[in-house]
Amino acid sequence: MRDQTIEAFLTDLAARTAAPGGGAAAALQAAQAAALLAMVARYSDGPRYADDASAIGMVLAEADRLRETCTDLIAADAAAFGAVAAAYRLPRDTSEQAAERSAAIAAALAGAAEPPASVIEAGGRLVKLAEVLLPVGNRNVVADIAAAAEAMRAAVAIARLNVEVNLAGMTDIAARARLTEVIAAVDGLEARTAQLSAAVRAELSR
Repeated sequence: MRDQTIEAFLTDLAARTAAPGGGAAAALQAAQAAALLAMVARYSDGPRYADDASAIGMVLAEADRLRETCTDLIAADAAAFGAVAAAYRLPRDTSEQAAERSAAIAAALAGAAEPPASVIEAGGRLVKLAEVLLPVGNRNVVADIAAAAEAMRAAVAIARLNVEVNLAGMTDIAARARLTEVIAAVDGLEARTAQLSAAVRAELSR
């Protein structure tokens, strides 16, 4: 997917195929948020920003890393969803086959929940980076921090839905508990992204 054009990815997203779907879209939103934060950090260099150079450098390095991570999650989500579709296609003509199919579905659903859970975790780190960058970044591109915040909000909201879809069919109690804890953070992340956007809009309206 890294080598696809935007048009090719959107064509695949629009197609009547198992993947890519919402989880891949969430990962793409997170990758875009990371890229926007990295861009603002790159514009926040030079003598004017010397006092905050360490914080800005940290944001830049981490944003670049998270962009790569979230880009990888686009393909990971598509592959995981493909595994779910394959599990549902397994035969169930005998009781043994039905049991094997049920176990395969449960395992595939657990796997499919991992990429969107990772998107939420990446979103948490991105929100922290935006909160660090907002007070010290180049004011000429401060609107892009709000753009990143809105992309983060979409990413974590979509990812939560994708985790929730898979939770119902999971049989691993420990995995269910861990994933439930991951998605519990989303309301707080959405509130923080809203605060970031509101702060930027308030500054721009002065």
